[in-house]
Amino acid sequence: MAIERTDRARRRMTAGTAAAVITAAVAVAAPAVASAEELVIATFGGSFAEDTKTCHIAAFEKATGATVAMKVGSSVQHAAAIRAMGGRSQFDVAYMDDSLATQLANEKLLSEIDTAELGNAADLIAGAIPDNKRFVVFMLGATALAYNPEMMPEPPTSWTDLADPKWKGKIALGDVTGTSGMQFLLAMNRMHGGTIDNIDPGIAALKELAPSAVTFYTQADQIVSLFERGEIAMAPWYPDRVGSAADKGVKVAVAYPKEGAVGIRPTLSIPEGAPHADLAHKFIDVVLSPEGQACFAERKYAGPVNTKVDLSDKVAKIVPTGEARDNLWFPDPQTVASNMPDWIRRWQREVTR
Repeated sequence: MAIERTDRARRRMTAGTAAAVITAAVAVAAPAVASAEELVIATFGGSFAEDTKTCHIAAFEKATGATVAMKVGSSVQHAAAIRAMGGRSQFDVAYMDDSLATQLANEKLLSEIDTAELGNAADLIAGAIPDNKRFVVFMLGATALAYNPEMMPEPPTSWTDLADPKWKGKIALGDVTGTSGMQFLLAMNRMHGGTIDNIDPGIAALKELAPSAVTFYTQADQIVSLFERGEIAMAPWYPDRVGSAADKGVKVAVAYPKEGAVGIRPTLSIPEGAPHADLAHKFIDVVLSPEGQACFAERKYAGPVNTKVDLSDKVAKIVPTGEARDNLWFPDPQTVASNMPDWIRRWQREVTR
C-alpha cells in the first residue's frame, strides 16, 4: 500500500521549541500520573534512541510525570520478544517495521489502537493507520546507498555498483534479520527477475556478492565506525542514519539508486497485555504531533507523516523527496511477513554459511 504525502503545512517548528509545545499540548489533554509509573518502549538504538529522548521522551515525561525505559534492538528482536511474552507484554510501545508489525497483528499479539485517543490522527498522511488499527506509521524512510564521498567522488547510481570488483572488501551489507538487509535482498531479487514470492534470483545474487562484504551488520550504527576509518566505500543503509552520522563529521553521503530505493514505514504499536496502554496512547500521540514530528525530522532526517510539518532545505536533501520519493518501492508487508522466516533460513544456509 503506497503512502502519499499530502500538502505540507505552512510553518516549521524548530527542535528547540518542540519539547515545550508538546508538553503544553499533552498537559491540557491529560492529567499528570504518578511519577512511579514507567512506560517501557522497545525501540531502535544509536542515534535513533538519542533523538527519541530529545524529541519525544523528554516532553512526554514532563507532561505526564511518568518515566520512560528503553529496550534497544531491531525489529526482528522486538517481534521475537513480543512472541515470547505471549500476550503478556512487558513492553508498552514497540517500534518495528511494517512487515513485522503486520505479522504480529495477524498473530493477534498487538492491541487495537484507539484513534479517538490520538489527537493528531486526523492530520496524518493517508494510510498511516491501517484498517485494523493495530499499528501506526510514524515516519517515512528508505534503504538507499550510503557512500564515502572521498572514496567515491562520483556518487553511486545503482544497486549494481556494490558488485563492482573494485569495491571488493570495501562494502558492508545488512544481515537479512534487519530491515536494510531484507530490503536489499528484495531489491537485488527484483533487479534479477525475481518476485516477492520467488526469492531465488536474489539469494543467488547475494551469495555471489557476499565475499565482497567486510561485515553483515545486525544493528544500524555498527557501520558508522567503518565509514569513520575509511574501511568501507559503500553500503545499503538508511538516509536518516547517514544524515545523523554526517552531522557528527563522518564522511558519508546518501544516493538513491536509479532502480528505486526500498521504502520503509516504521511503526508504533501497543502489544497485547501492555501494562500501561493509556500512557502508551499518550506517548504515541506525542510522537505524531507536529512538534514531535518536526523535531525528529530535523534531528533524525525522518520523513514526517503529520501533514502540518514542513521540511528544511537541509533535511530535504537527505530524506526521500521528489523523484526519489516517487520511485520508492514498498513491498507488500503481508507477503514479506509470511515469507520472512523462510528467507532467514535460506540466507543463513546459502549466503552467510
